[in-house]
Amino acid sequence: MTQPLHALATPDRPQPDSRASAALHASELRYRRLFEAAQDGILLLNADTAQIEDANPYLMAMLGYTHAELLGKKLWEVGAFADVGKSSDMFTRLQERGYVRYSDLPLKTKTGALVNVEFVSNSYDCAGVQVIQCNIRNLTEQRQAEQQVRTLSLVVEQSPVNIVIADLGGKIDYVNQALLDNSGYSRDELMGQPVQVLQAGPPRAAAPRGPTDDQAYDATWRGELLSRHKDGTEHTELAVVAPIRQPNGQTSHHVTISNDITQRKRDAEELALHRHHLEELITQRTRELVDAKLRAEAANMAKSAFLANMSHEIRTPLAAIIGMAYLIRRSQVTTKQADWLDKLDTASKHLLELISTILDLAKIDAGKMVLEESSVSIERIAADVVAMVFDEAAAKKLHLAVEAHALPADNLLGDSARLQQALLNYASNAVKFTNSGSVTLHISCVDDKPDSALLRFEVQDTGIGIDAATLPRLFTAFEQADNSLSRSFGGTGLGLAIVHRLARLMGGESGVTSTPGVGSSFWFTARLRKRRQPDAAQTPVRTSAEARLALEFPQARILLVDDDLSNREVAQQLLGAVVAHVDVADSGVEAVRLASLQAYDLILMDIQMPGMDGLEATRRIRALPGGVEANIVAITANAFADDKSRCLAAGMNGFLAKPFSVESLFDTVVTALSP
Repeated sequence: MTQPLHALATPDRPQPDSRASAALHASELRYRRLFEAAQDGILLLNADTAQIEDANPYLMAMLGYTHAELLGKKLWEVGAFADVGKSSDMFTRLQERGYVRYSDLPLKTKTGALVNVEFVSNSYDCAGVQVIQCNIRNLTEQRQAEQQVRTLSLVVEQSPVNIVIADLGGKIDYVNQALLDNSGYSRDELMGQPVQVLQAGPPRAAAPRGPTDDQAYDATWRGELLSRHKDGTEHTELAVVAPIRQPNGQTSHHVTISNDITQRKRDAEELALHRHHLEELITQRTRELVDAKLRAEAANMAKSAFLANMSHEIRTPLAAIIGMAYLIRRSQVTTKQADWLDKLDTASKHLLELISTILDLAKIDAGKMVLEESSVSIERIAADVVAMVFDEAAAKKLHLAVEAHALPADNLLGDSARLQQALLNYASNAVKFTNSGSVTLHISCVDDKPDSALLRFEVQDTGIGIDAATLPRLFTAFEQADNSLSRSFGGTGLGLAIVHRLARLMGGESGVTSTPGVGSSFWFTARLRKRRQPDAAQTPVRTSAEARLALEFPQARILLVDDDLSNREVAQQLLGAVVAHVDVADSGVEAVRLASLQAYDLILMDIQMPGMDGLEATRRIRALPGGVEANIVAITANAFADDKSRCLAAGMNGFLAKPFSVESLFDTVVTALSP
């Protein structure tokens, strides 16, 4: 291997004394350290043979060659230069002149990438050998930085906004062309002048603090400036003043970027005047409409509040009636008493259906009816509807039938309860207004898509029929075909209106065809979404909630909170027969007190109570030590509008509306106690 030139020694040269030798060795070591650590490429060539004698690490890293790949090769044999012919020519000139300089020479790395370098070479004598030292500086990053500076300079100079750069003493160092064009000054007139020459007054916002002693402020200021042009005119500018920091973090200058908003402010002021006048005119012209709207909203709120209050007042005693009837039925009663209880239960359910119908209509009109989405079984809905009207139809000896055609696979999603409610309304009316003949339920699919299906539900009867003049108002709330005092059939006139609104909510329509003396055909459609993949699991055999409660949670500790004595007694009797510990509280205050004394597995909380309502009681229980983990379920007669969401927002875990069935009570308790 060729020995590096700086390590060569001529054998026949006189050897220096030891001190001179030590000095020479030290000098060579210093040179070697500089050679190895240099941040520019260094290449040593033999001036006679043009062979590479040495290369420093920076050059090898820059070109991608190893030491072994370079030593002993001629410069143009390495392929580092983009033009090999130029390399030979350059070397010849270097031998002739002893000095060569290229300010921007492209080199090709081992991978073929081009690197722009500054190439400077000198020849000198090293231990009797003529050496050419080539210093190669990588200009790639420098060229990129210069290009960025040129681009930035163009952006700043051609920017349409005013730009001023001043030193820490406030003297102008730079202005762009936009400022010169807008202000009327020349560049020479502004350079070195204080920035105040461009200002007509103090800033219209809090300016950053000025520099103190030798420490420059570095806050950014935003606000309006009042500027003065060379001709004396004043303009309002929206400006930003920001510090310019050097690489060491010190602030050296401030740049002001501003834009003339004088005309914009004038336009805004004029627009504000017009807007103010227009607002006065609109206010004057619409005051009566606003008053009318407020009166209508107040009336609507009063109606909603009235319905909500009436719902609570009716549901509370109704819950007690249904519950007490159930408790009496479980005791020893005679056949006659059982018949009375059946009639009481029927009347209670009718009353509950009535108030629920009124509330449903109010919810739909207020846009607060929310449809559930779960698995829908059309066959189950039809079977349940037939079962509910069967006894009345049998009493009239009517023929009940169900016809289903081309129904999709059992993978539909929708609100089963609302579908059943609508279909039951049609079926009940059909049985009510049909004295002989038949009532038939037709169910078919009229539009089957990959992600949904539009089903048509129709109930056809052979009843009394409806005249053509009455048909258009049948689906209007509180309307009936016969509104006379002597009418033969009862009803609220709300059922068909609710079916019509439910059909709209479910993406369908409703309608009727009828012939007096022949019969009627009421129909509605509903669009049901399809599940992507039908559930493969079989529905498990359901155990009654009461049995599960007795089997799984016999030692549960339950706190029952209700201000109504009858409702409290009913729930206590029902739950006390199954679980071991049922405590009662007649107020929110008492509930908080009991909850602070011991932990309950479940708290059944009434909402509307005097003094402290259930929502406030829930919040206070949550604030008790360990209260965050309390299991609280609302049991309330408040079943209007957003009562459920209000309960959940107050921190409750569940919701059950009164009056409730015994099974739904046990089901709620089991669900709440289950993990």
